[in-house]
Amino acid sequence: MRAKIALAFFVAVAMQASLPDMPLIGFNDPRAMGVVVQQVGVGLAIGFAIRVVFSAMELAGEVVGFQMGLNFAAFFDPTLNAQSSAVARFFGQMTSLLFLALNGHLMVLLAIHRSFQSFPLDQNFLETLARMQLQRLGTDLFASALWIALPMVGMLMFVNLALGIISRVAPQMNIFAVGFPVTLAVGLIGIAVTLPMLDQAFMGLMERAVALFIHG
Repeated sequence: MRAKIALAFFVAVAMQASLPDMPLIGFNDPRAMGVVVQQVGVGLAIGFAIRVVFSAMELAGEVVGFQMGLNFAAFFDPTLNAQSSAVARFFGQMTSLLFLALNGHLMVLLAIHRSFQSFPLDQNFLETLARMQLQRLGTDLFASALWIALPMVGMLMFVNLALGIISRVAPQMNIFAVGFPVTLAVGLIGIAVTLPMLDQAFMGLMERAVALFIHG
């Protein structure tokens, strides 16, 4: 926690020189509390928007893991205080690596810098929330997650359909013993094939999230 506070203070000091002239508001000014609430709300909104990007990737992993039958391999995620499957954790780790490799941290700093211009200090907090329209990120969360998982879900549905036909043609075959390794192998192949294309979906979500604060 101390390191986070020190990093936030360092970012504020480094960014202050490049910001335009801001209105001077004293501690005894009646507007001081409103400005504090507004700026804290903008900071929380930026963090929430970036978290939605990661959650979309993790939700895609949850959907893929459910289709592969790996949802029983769940682990406790201390960042969310909840259980998450192995595939969702894998997608989350890959997203963290993409965040650093594709300069996602610089995009977040750009969003913080531009937010002072898009949402001035003397603006009302409710008006700021109305301009952000954070509710749209909820639809992007589910839509993007399903689009990312759609190729692998389609492959696994085809495999399950083929296994269902085999179970009807050859009832004496133990389809449960054969089906799990087949779906697991096909799911791993699908992840290996689609993983190189994950950067396009990630960058699209990041640009959409950052645009809320750059353009206002």
